[in-house]
Amino acid sequence: MKFTVLSLFPEILEAYFNSSIMAKAVEKGIVSYANINIRDFAADKHRTCDDAPYGGGAGMVLKPEPLAAALDSVGAQGLRTIYPTPSGRLFTQACARELSAEQEVVLICGRYEGIDQRVIDLYVNDEISLGDYILSSGEIAAMVIIDAVYRLLDGVITRESLEEESFCGGLLEYPHYTRPEVFRGLEVPGILLSGHHANIRAWRQEQSILKTKKNRPGLLGTEDKS
Repeated sequence: MKFTVLSLFPEILEAYFNSSIMAKAVEKGIVSYANINIRDFAADKHRTCDDAPYGGGAGMVLKPEPLAAALDSVGAQGLRTIYPTPSGRLFTQACARELSAEQEVVLICGRYEGIDQRVIDLYVNDEISLGDYILSSGEIAAMVIIDAVYRLLDGVITRESLEEESFCGGLLEYPHYTRPEVFRGLEVPGILLSGHHANIRAWRQEQSILKTKKNRPGLLGTEDKS
């Protein structure tokens, strides 16, 4: 799968693609990427990519000309093109699975007050919101989406690990413990030391339900079947 990211600060993304599990996925050929600097498509010597909004108001807006030229350079109109924005649809695990089926995804990293609406009208077929809050960096939002998607690709993480995560089966994940058995007076639940796998599975299911009731009760009864 290929991720093509358009940004004013591609160096932020470069470090991400060259670190940890992502770096291994790139090395294995599971993931490829292209970081496109929008400023390379600006027409003036100052590489200007933003301007004041029509109608007045605070902040600046990314200009359509350099952004459209950058999108044209990667053939975005024929690809799944995403603009992370607070005004988009809510990003969920089901959405991540949906995107993981694509061969290539293009992401536009906004800045300031956002991007010119005409670029959205012409190129974007998916506006995605991470939640009801505002980020100053579209690069961070893009990396969140990429991270949730690429880990679902075959060969990145074991199937077993993916099947036991939060949101699988409509529940949050059960609590985890490791050595030592006692830490600052708190003991590992005895059932996890019993070696009785059926009882451990039942305990974990019960803990998942209790945790979901406490932290995300709205998830109960909404099993993700995608």
